[in-house]
Order: sequence, then structure tokens, then C-alpha cells
Amino acid sequence: MEGYKKNSLSLTGAVSLGTGVMIGAGIFALLGQVAELSGQWFPIAFLVGAIISGFSAYSYIKLSNAYPSAGGIATYLKKIYGKGAFTASGALLMAFSMVINESLVARTFGSYTLQLFDVGDNSVWVPILGVVLLITAFLINISGNNVIGKSSLVMAILKIGGISIFAIGGLWAAGFSFSEVVPSSSLSEYPVSSYLGALALSILAYKGFTTITNSGGEIIKPNKNVGRAIIISLAICTLIYLLVAFAVSSNLSIEEIIRAKDYSLAEASKPAFSKYGLWFTVGIAIVATISGVIASVFAVSRMTAMLTDMDLIPHNHFGMPGGIQKHMLVYTVVSAIALTVLFDLTRIASLGAILYLLMDIGIHWGILKNLRKEIRANAAIIGAAIILDLIVLGAFLWIKISSDLLVVVVAVVLTILVFTGEKWFLKRNGNDEKVEKTND
Repeated sequence: MEGYKKNSLSLTGAVSLGTGVMIGAGIFALLGQVAELSGQWFPIAFLVGAIISGFSAYSYIKLSNAYPSAGGIATYLKKIYGKGAFTASGALLMAFSMVINESLVARTFGSYTLQLFDVGDNSVWVPILGVVLLITAFLINISGNNVIGKSSLVMAILKIGGISIFAIGGLWAAGFSFSEVVPSSSLSEYPVSSYLGALALSILAYKGFTTITNSGGEIIKPNKNVGRAIIISLAICTLIYLLVAFAVSSNLSIEEIIRAKDYSLAEASKPAFSKYGLWFTVGIAIVATISGVIASVFAVSRMTAMLTDMDLIPHNHFGMPGGIQKHMLVYTVVSAIALTVLFDLTRIASLGAILYLLMDIGIHWGILKNLRKEIRANAAIIGAAIILDLIVLGAFLWIKISSDLLVVVVAVVLTILVFTGEKWFLKRNGNDEKVEKTND
């Protein structure tokens, strides 16, 4: 595959890519939405989301240890289900969820940047700035792995350090004590389905760890370092999310967080650090969102290029120069631009959570049914991951059916179109094969 270069990413670079995607979307774009569904318990929602993501990560670590590949999810699905419609559809759903994540981060970039100019978050400049960010990410990605790895590392250091300063400073300014870790409100304040819906969004905040698997074959000593990078990334992001969540909750009421949910960190910096804190927080948000989009575009282009090489998805050059991977960069960024222009942050996040959880369940079920013995996976852990995903997805769908049916309709229609389109394409090209190996 063109653009693939073995041993071109270090363990540090892989962690930078993973944290880049997670922190870019997770804490800046989703904190307010999680708070809206869980009230004072939203910091705990991020903690529980990390635990659930840890169960999911087990499957990806076992797969990456056995089959490190630049195709990541695409390769894993092929090993589980064979070269067929389910593999292609699952990989495309994962790719779509990542593209959705890019548009989520792009709009977050616009919302935070406009806080410097006292412009409303409903301004047309939000999608315009998001489009500018996506184009910038495209230009950086066509520069090659060395540029991507170095830029991701520098921005990861800046944003993790900056967010840590914001969180610790915010906690200190608010006089935070450990007695405030447990919320004063009762869990009965919100229905159970609402808390589970908050978990769905908090899980979306951690899904960036799958980005690492899409660069598996390019990471030094991938059989060991892919798993290590996933664990380290999840640990770093969990700590960062908790620090920031408590800092925001210490400086703003739940009503204020919900009112400023698209830029809640910037709003929380005002009582803690005045106008200088606003500039600092927006600066960190800009760095975080830029690195998040760069890392995500990098991973999606690798995975979709691998799908093309496997003859699982159609490809047309449309007269463009260069190889398949560069073409996939173009398609990825154009799709993300369309979503950035057409959807708001809440709907983008909801659609991404639904598609990701569907694909995640498919991965776990496939391992349990077809590959568990081969990769020596623990059935109890895989089963727990499936049950947790199903509970959270079911509750989230119930909430969205009640409050925003369009999101559910779009998710269902997209899933059906992807699967039926893949069935037609593979049958037409004679590529629909059964599972290569089944473990009873």
C-alpha cells in the first residue's frame, strides 16, 4: 500500500496520535453534552465511560498483538468475518464514525476560536473555521509520516500540559476539596436512561484509541507497542478528563455548563482566570482540535486505503494524481467538510456514538464467535464488553428516538445503505467470501 512505511511511528508517536484524537473531541466538544444528560454526575460519567472503554480496548489489544496492520479495524474484521459484506460494512461504519468525529472537532475548533471575538456560537463562522481546519489537516497529512508524527507529538505535549494547567489552576481558584468529588445531588434527579446516554457520549470521547490500531503496521514493534499505546492513551485521557470535569464543575453551575456546552471550558476559565484564562484556554482548544483532526484524518485514510487494496470498497481516481492513500485523504476531508457545514455539534456527536457502538459490538461478537481461541481472548471480558455496549446503545437510542428522531433515522438509513451497497458491490465483483477460519 502506497504511503505505508514500516517502523515509521514510535510508541510515543502512537500515543500522541491516540491522545490527539481523544482529547481533541472528548473534553472540548462533549463535556457540555455529557453534563446536560447527567447533571452533577458528569465527571463520574467520564470515569465510568473509561471503564467501559477499557473492556472494549481488551478486544483491540488482543487483535493488535496477533495481527498488527496498517489497516487496523479493516484487517481485524477480515480476520473475524472473512472477506465479505459484513467486514466491509463494519469497517466503513468505523470510518464514517471517525469522519463524523473530525467534523465534530472541526466545529468545536470554530466555536472556541470565536470566543476570542465575542461572536455567537451560532455564527456562520463556526463551520467556515471548521472547514479551514480540515483543509489544514489535509495539507499536513500529505506531507508524510515524519511530519505527522513530529507535529502530533509537539501538539500533544502542548495541549496535555496546557489542559493540566487549566484544570489544576481552576481547581485551586475554586478552592476545590476532595469532599466535592461525590456530587451532592441524588442519582434520581435524572432518569436512568439519561445517565446511560451520557455514558454513550463519554465512550465516544475515548474511542480515539482505535485510531492507534489503524497505524499498527507502521508502529515500531507493533505486537507489543500497539497495546501499550492504547493503554497509555486511555490512562492519560482518563486523568485529564477527570481533572477538567471537576475544574469546570467547580467554577460553573450545571445550568451555566449546559448553556455554554459547545465551549464550556472557555466559559469556565473566566471566573477562574478572567480574560487571560479565556485566551489561554481557547489557545489550548485550538491546538487540541488541530491535532485531533490531523490524527483522525491520518488513520481514516490508512484504513480506507487498506479496504481498497482488499477490493472491499470501490475506488475512482476522478482524474486525481497520486496513489490511493492520497485519494482517500481527499475523500475523507471532503466528507468531513460536508458534515461540518450541514450538522450541529449535538447531532454530529450523537450520530458518531451510534455508529461507533454498533461497530464495536460487531468486533466483540465476532471475536467471541470466530476468533476467541486463536487470539487467546477471555470470553468473560468480551461478553462483558458486549453487554455494556448494548445497554448503553439501547438507552441512547431511546433518548434520541424521544428527542431527536432524525439522528436515529440517519444512522439506520446509513447502516442499511452501507450494508446493501457492499453486498451489491462484492457480489458484482465476485469478492464475497465466507469466514476464513472459525473457532468452535
